[in-house]
Amino acid sequence: MNNDVQRRWCFLFPGQGSQRVGMGRDLYVQRPDLVAEIFETADELLGFPLSEIAWTGPEDRLRRTEITQPAIFVASYAAYRVLAERMSEPVAVAGHSLGEYTALVAAGVLEWTDALRLVRRRGELMAAVNETTPGTMAVALGLTASVVERLCAEASAASGVVVEVANYNEPTQTVVSGRTEAVAEFLRRATAELPPGGQIKKIGVGAPFHCSLMAPVEEKFATELATVDFRDPRIPVVANATGGFVTTGAEARDSLRRQLAGPVRWTDSLATLVDSGVTTFAEVGPGRVLTGICRRTYPDLDCHSASDARRIAALLEASVLPRTV
Repeated sequence: MNNDVQRRWCFLFPGQGSQRVGMGRDLYVQRPDLVAEIFETADELLGFPLSEIAWTGPEDRLRRTEITQPAIFVASYAAYRVLAERMSEPVAVAGHSLGEYTALVAAGVLEWTDALRLVRRRGELMAAVNETTPGTMAVALGLTASVVERLCAEASAASGVVVEVANYNEPTQTVVSGRTEAVAEFLRRATAELPPGGQIKKIGVGAPFHCSLMAPVEEKFATELATVDFRDPRIPVVANATGGFVTTGAEARDSLRRQLAGPVRWTDSLATLVDSGVTTFAEVGPGRVLTGICRRTYPDLDCHSASDARRIAALLEASVLPRTV
């Protein structure tokens, strides 16, 4: 049996935090036949030069949530298109937070232009939260999720405001989100319980994503989601909100609504994929955050980055991807 038959590939799509100035530019230069229309259509649809910002910055502008989110989505979709030209469909897909939109496009649930419109509105709504509800996020490395959950409850009780788990990324990497004073209290308490080698640090975002403080955004965004056609998945896709597969377009729409004010269950998502028989992961889009998580969580499985033209070409040339006939 050859490698193409033995391997069961899954595509993973990154979320906010994976952005970098220049992302997608090499794909545009090397494969204009596949991706030029994507970037040009995105610029026209959004009404501002997204491509120019993604390729030349400045970095401060690219980091703005309402720009970061569509930029990462477009760069990830472009990378996917380059891969999809020469390989058959993966056996499953998943995306981290924002990346779930690219996963749904790859699974045939959403048209990419509809997904881009949703991502743009999502970014605008999320960026606006901090104007009325100042908040922040932090990551705990080295503490189990149950310990982080307890510390969040203690910090919320002590401060009188919200701090909650936002991302279950891996068994000992958990992100928290909440009001600034509650996160500060969490950091104080968590630092006192860190094991050797552990680390607690704030994340450079300007809003409390994936916690109950985003509930007003969830309600507003539900209206946007209702205007878009969601088809049933063509291939299995894992939802952040549950960590399990969605089987209908209605379930996919509901997952996108729920993930705004609920935690990203990435640990469960990866477990679902591995339990279903996935043996090999490719992170498709800018950055290598998900590649690192996969390698630490499942060191015996193959994990690859497809973040740029060079890495995509290396994967294709190595013949590790299942090819189209």
